[in-house]
Amino acid sequence: MKHMEHFHELRSLTRKQKFCLLSVIPVYFILVGLIVQPIREIVPGIIRIIVEPDFLITDYFVVGGIGAALINAGLLTLMSIGVIYYLGMDMDGHTITSSCLMFGFSLFGKNLLNIWAILAGVFLYAKYHKTTMHRYIYIALYGTSLSPIITQLLTVGSFPLPVRFVISVGVGIIIGFVLPPLSTHVHYAHKGYSLYNVGFAAGIIATVIVSLVKSFGVTIESRLIWSTGNNVLFGILLSVLFGGMIITGVAVRGKGIFESYRRILASYGLAGTDYLRSEGGATTTFNMGVNGLFATLFVIAVGGDLNGPTICGIFTIVGFSSTGKHIKNIAPIMLGVYLASFTKTWSITDPSPMLALLFSTTLAPVAGEFGPVAGIIAGYLHSSVALNVGIVYGGMNLYNNGFAGGIVAIFMVPVVQSISDRRARARGGLSL
Repeated sequence: MKHMEHFHELRSLTRKQKFCLLSVIPVYFILVGLIVQPIREIVPGIIRIIVEPDFLITDYFVVGGIGAALINAGLLTLMSIGVIYYLGMDMDGHTITSSCLMFGFSLFGKNLLNIWAILAGVFLYAKYHKTTMHRYIYIALYGTSLSPIITQLLTVGSFPLPVRFVISVGVGIIIGFVLPPLSTHVHYAHKGYSLYNVGFAAGIIATVIVSLVKSFGVTIESRLIWSTGNNVLFGILLSVLFGGMIITGVAVRGKGIFESYRRILASYGLAGTDYLRSEGGATTTFNMGVNGLFATLFVIAVGGDLNGPTICGIFTIVGFSSTGKHIKNIAPIMLGVYLASFTKTWSITDPSPMLALLFSTTLAPVAGEFGPVAGIIAGYLHSSVALNVGIVYGGMNLYNNGFAGGIVAIFMVPVVQSISDRRARARGGLSL
């Protein structure tokens, strides 16, 4: 009967109440945004966020101000939650994950204008196959990682603005249309050992599109807009939020939460995991709080900056804490990236390595199934791959680490499996 506690816990909340609780996170940061920046500066800040090119790395804290960035992120997250609710869907782990990712990446790449064409493309794909949008809504929301392409196409070339607008919308619709089949296909390559599956698919799409654009003579400059000096403010704000999640989980579930949390820690975390369904809302919230606090303190401890991109990385960990991540399978990966900084030419506090530190946890299932040593190796490899693959698509895929993580998983998992299980060796019938 103990294992049935969480079902009672889930039934005790109505569908509307669950979505309202999830909305607390964006509302919290919208209120913070209204406090930390003068209200008269927020609308102009949001306008700058919309019109400014936003490929990697563009920190919206610098572009529009902290308040405008938080409000942009909060509004987009509320819209995402509202779309899922309007579709009549019940809440599951991906509802939480997609909402947290929308919030995080709306601090450095997604804005109130550039996500809609991709969503429309996925909608048209569902219509074309005469199926419901329920099936693809999460792919659509994750797929907005390619939103910087939309903004970029609006600003390049000598065409009149209406022509550029039509081109950018058309490309966005095409992106959305090809995302569902491609995301399904690439999953078979890494077999769920990289959690950012749509990020892997998006990297392939971005490579093709950017290569086409460059072939027409369009140049895409590298970019680094990175804010500093926010550690005290966001150290407090994030600690309050994640500490509140931990306390709430314990208050709702009581002592039973620790047995439930141990079951989460024992899971591999492969793609397809859903802690909300298996362990309930209280334990999932507890796991999110623990992981969020751990990631925040890790960034501060190694001397990193808390800003738009790194807070996005933290919220990516928090979001996937409902669908695969826990402290036992993310810590080895992060440690691998940190240890890599002592042997390579970059510092862990540099912008790209700091993002690799947080987003490398896409490989959490590797540590979950094969142990901490394999996790450390995966993190070590990921730190090199993530810092180099982005050159092929000019920073146009916000989930750059999803693309890198997919490559590392495809490379590493078969090798580790063949070492750990001699029966898993390569067999005959190889394609040469």
